[in-house]
Amino acid sequence: MAIQESELILNPDGSVYHLNLLPEHISNNILFVGDQDRVEKITKYFDSIEFTIQKREFKTQTGLYKGKRITVISTGIGPDNIDIVLNELDALVNIDLKTRQPKETLTTLNIVRVGTSGSLQKDIPVDSFVMSIHALDLNGMLHFYQIDAISNNDVEDAFIKFTNWDSKKARPIVINNSKTLEAHFDSPKMYKGMTATAGGFYASQGRVLRLPLSDSTLNQKMDAFSYKDFRITNLEMETSAIYGLSKLLGHNALSLNAIIANRPNGTFSEDPKKVVENLIQYTLDKLAE
Repeated sequence: MAIQESELILNPDGSVYHLNLLPEHISNNILFVGDQDRVEKITKYFDSIEFTIQKREFKTQTGLYKGKRITVISTGIGPDNIDIVLNELDALVNIDLKTRQPKETLTTLNIVRVGTSGSLQKDIPVDSFVMSIHALDLNGMLHFYQIDAISNNDVEDAFIKFTNWDSKKARPIVINNSKTLEAHFDSPKMYKGMTATAGGFYASQGRVLRLPLSDSTLNQKMDAFSYKDFRITNLEMETSAIYGLSKLLGHNALSLNAIIANRPNGTFSEDPKKVVENLIQYTLDKLAE
């Protein structure tokens, strides 16, 4: 049965609704950034750029780097935007947009997030890199999908018990990365751990301006949480949505984070642009191998 027009919305030129992309516009190797201005901070290293488009916060450029075709997309901030980007990217490669039918042979995308983040551990300093081995979803967006197959119930139960998680909030979910991409991007310079993904920047990350928090000790409890080899290394707003949707849709995903702040130490990078540049160059070179 064809997917209805109200469910898969296309623009008059046949492109997917939010990203304004056609299937030929993207590579199977995709870099995600949050900030639209960071797209060109990556593609300035390309040998050539074949395609550029932007709609709202979603900017896309595709080109060649050392002979490897790569697409860079800005997702904007938060898991809600990841829901849009990943579903529309999957539609580009795994749904025939003319017949509106899922394809019999599915394509797997390689998706690497190049992001910034704050460390929750004193021993992970500013200006370092963190590879997300797992993602801890704290925002609830993934609960609208069937997620039993991608959850890690024992770790989730341990986290809920340790933090005395409020039952009125969405149940936390722990999702694995792509072991294929992890092996490819691994390096002694990488710190590894579990990345927590919040649904917002202020209260959900423990920041207080004028509004009190429902749990003012949550960040401290996340800092101290450990279960087997699991500890929470950093906190941001996209990784769990990327990992969860990629697992459900059959894509490979990895999140690499430039640490520009250390929350327990109260420190911030003296040159955050430099650490981001270093991560960009490292990621491009590994992707081109």
